[in-house]
Amino acid sequence: MKNLFPCIMLFLLVMQNKILIAQPLLTQPVFTRQDTLRGSIGEGRYWWDVMFYDITVKPDFMTKTINGNTIISFKVIKSRRQMQLDLQLPLQIDSILLNKVSLHFTKDGNVAWVDMPKFKANSVHQINIFYHGRPHEASNPPWNGGWIWKTDQSGNPWMSVACQGLGASVWYPCKDHQSDEPDQGALLSIIASDSLQAIGNGRLISHASNLDGTTVWKWKVSSPINNYDIIPYIGQYSHWSDSLIAENNNVLSCDYWVLNYNLAKAKDQFSKNVHPMIKAFEYWFGPYPFAADGFKLVESPHLGMEHQSDIGYGNQFQNGYRGRDLSGTGWGMKWDFIIIHESGHEWFGNNITTKDVADMWVHESFTAYSETLFTQFYFGIEAGNDYVIGTRKNIKNDKPVIGPYGVNQEGSGDMYYKGSNMLHTIRHIADNDSLFRMTLRKLNQIYYHKTVTGAEVERFMSKNLNKNLSKIFDQYLRTNQIPLLEYQIKDHQLQYRWTNCVQGFDMPLQVRGCTQGWLYPSEKWKSKTLDVNLLSEELTIDRNFFATVRKV
Repeated sequence: MKNLFPCIMLFLLVMQNKILIAQPLLTQPVFTRQDTLRGSIGEGRYWWDVMFYDITVKPDFMTKTINGNTIISFKVIKSRRQMQLDLQLPLQIDSILLNKVSLHFTKDGNVAWVDMPKFKANSVHQINIFYHGRPHEASNPPWNGGWIWKTDQSGNPWMSVACQGLGASVWYPCKDHQSDEPDQGALLSIIASDSLQAIGNGRLISHASNLDGTTVWKWKVSSPINNYDIIPYIGQYSHWSDSLIAENNNVLSCDYWVLNYNLAKAKDQFSKNVHPMIKAFEYWFGPYPFAADGFKLVESPHLGMEHQSDIGYGNQFQNGYRGRDLSGTGWGMKWDFIIIHESGHEWFGNNITTKDVADMWVHESFTAYSETLFTQFYFGIEAGNDYVIGTRKNIKNDKPVIGPYGVNQEGSGDMYYKGSNMLHTIRHIADNDSLFRMTLRKLNQIYYHKTVTGAEVERFMSKNLNKNLSKIFDQYLRTNQIPLLEYQIKDHQLQYRWTNCVQGFDMPLQVRGCTQGWLYPSEKWKSKTLDVNLLSEELTIDRNFFATVRKV
């Protein structure tokens, strides 16, 4: 587990109230007891720390069922008599063993309450959970996730899972909360037909025939890992590998698994994108954070996902996002969106992971901004600026980016491009690209393989950029309002103020027109004397600042 702490209810209430205050007119969703059990560290969770997952799964393609068992190694923080295990219906637990002794458990929706003996603090134990059933099937992966049962163009079985948000407990029993990652990693054993290949996270430990028409493939990841990142891919794959000299002269191995008939075009597309991506992101964010487990791309039966050291790829070996540019500027057609975006998550989302999904902006905002930084690295700063500004057309401003805490609920999808434009604005407020880059690198260094809260990241950015960014984060993350700069000109005086903003909002910005340079507005009217030979009555905001302007 990475920095597991008991749930501090007062903090959650304060943060949730903060969101409610910021958006009093929005209809608040109704959450159930099951939502709370899933999304919080309650009585059945806080007392134990996951050390290692040993997962075995055997899918049956014809019946769309799975059989498996999961061995969970855990450390006791404080002895308690009941453990909360998560396994989503309709999957069923057959038995739970501790030292080969069957434990009594009670099912409660998607939760199993397991009666435990008294343990000593700091002791380490293993439980083995056997289960079976027909898992929830993905209807539109990766967005509406679950187990994926497809066939490839040749009619061969092609299986995988996409479960971010929905939760890893949709296919294996676990402690399904982002705050607790297995400190020592995970072992994934996949039992599949001899005619298929089964791919998992990290390094291939072995694959051996069971002499019954099936083969077991064992993959081990040595780093802490998000539950939803542990993923099998099963199909008729071809494999190749290469390596590159990464930062600090380290050799990084890269492996690629694609469907047999896609081998030639995959080699061409991957060769143009993977090594350049690693080079750019190591420049901006620091060394690739999972070198011990290698970098791997696997062709997936869905568009793509950031599965740690096992990234799912389904972009049809073309540039852009399914062949189109999300920025509308042309720059997004210079590179393969899925390779760049999903790989960016290795630094933001996998290396740095948020404890609560309400703070998923940390994953998605920084990763969406990685698209801009990649574009800048190869095509220049104005190309990067064009790209991120072009993505503003995708912002909906439907609700706050931060979701409610403790109920496994994300905020707005604006966490992608509203979040990346917020970071772009912050970068220009800092007005020091070297410092901004060092801040991103230090962020990945300080929180290396750790879980964090969004508030920690906010404080870190403010401290390391030497700016109080608290009101900026409040504005862009906790409301759906875009700040509006109002101005008027009277007797060669520019009068200006912020409106449509949180209380105390005082973001500085650069402007052009009737005056040029920095302005430091607040909610109260301020004045600035203009040149008597005023050439313009208009004021425009530098395009790199995400705000609007209106003459009154």
